[in-house]
Amino acid sequence: MPTYHYRCKSCGYDFTEQQSFTDDPITTCPKCGLEQVRKVFSAVPIEFKGSGFYRTDGGSSKSSDSSK
Repeated sequence: MPTYHYRCKSCGYDFTEQQSFTDDPITTCPKCGLEQVRKVFSAVPIEFKGSGFYRTDGGSSKSSDSSK
């Protein structure tokens, strides 16, 4: 089940909640009770592993072979 991050626009309360994909988003703040809660979206961390992702990783380079 995915975990969603929410923040109240009124009081600034941050909280996370595990919800199913089919559940409706939370709109009421559990702290102040106002309907000012919005989902907070953030970038997913990515880690590139293995060869071929960086120019200086030591892999074969066609541009350096053509200069010979």
